Amino acid sequence: MKIICGFFMALADSVPGVSGGTIAFLLGQYDNFINSLNNIVAGTMKQRKRAARFLIQLMLGWIVGFILAVIVLTAVFEEHIYQISSLFLGFIIFSIPIVTREERKSFLGHGKNIVYMLMGIALVVLITYFNPANGDGKAVDLMNLSFGTGLYLFVAAMIAISAMVLPGISGSTLLLIFGLYVPVMNCIKNVLSFDLKSLPPVMIFGFGVLVGIVTIVRLVKIALQKFRSQTVYTILGLMIGSLYAIVMGPTTLDTPQKAMTISTFSIVFFVIGGALIGGLQMLKKLQFDS
Repeated sequence: MKIICGFFMALADSVPGVSGGTIAFLLGQYDNFINSLNNIVAGTMKQRKRAARFLIQLMLGWIVGFILAVIVLTAVFEEHIYQISSLFLGFIIFSIPIVTREERKSFLGHGKNIVYMLMGIALVVLITYFNPANGDGKAVDLMNLSFGTGLYLFVAAMIAISAMVLPGISGSTLLLIFGLYVPVMNCIKNVLSFDLKSLPPVMIFGFGVLVGIVTIVRLVKIALQKFRSQTVYTILGLMIGSLYAIVMGPTTLDTPQKAMTISTFSIVFFVIGGALIGGLQMLKKLQFDS
């Protein structure tokens, strides 16, 4: 089950839409995931061994899923952006009621914390709206790294990995907002094809991810333990706000396209996205029934 969870987490992490954390949440593995990430850094020797076993199984599925996603998505992402974006909208919209149902104790009687949801929505909308990559036709060039571009990539990676472990907005959605999704995915694909010219930006991105895991995951664990209602409301806001980010996603491509409209929205792919979320819920039910 952990390998299957890792596989679907990788598919989610590598596309702008639902985060890998959301998939872990939907499959009932989220608490184990967060605790294992925290224990591998700051736990006792016994906790580290248990965490390592869990994360190794998870990573086996994640690596397979991520490589598959990189190979396929970089070939079809820009050409079929509206269909893929519709799929992601289905992921998120059908995930929202599941998250609210699973965390109903965090919502009931805590209506005043709705301000945190509004803050989450505002954060994603503002980042998307003021993103300098939107619609100007200038892609972030990772093949000719300057200090500023390298620092931007490093910080973006830290932020992205924090989103990937939260059951809310995906790290890939944030990379899309920052105008880095396509450049980073292309660099990873080039490295998988043994094109070492793309290795420096991939290494900078990887270091940012590692630093993000060490520093941010612990904060997430503390927030969920001590301020769960506020944190869950914020997560819900990030999910809702990411709908706007996905609609505007086509404007951040190497060759910017118009934001999604009713005419470019694909109901078929939207329904497929919802069906996949439903399938994951059935898989979770089978896991606990067996």
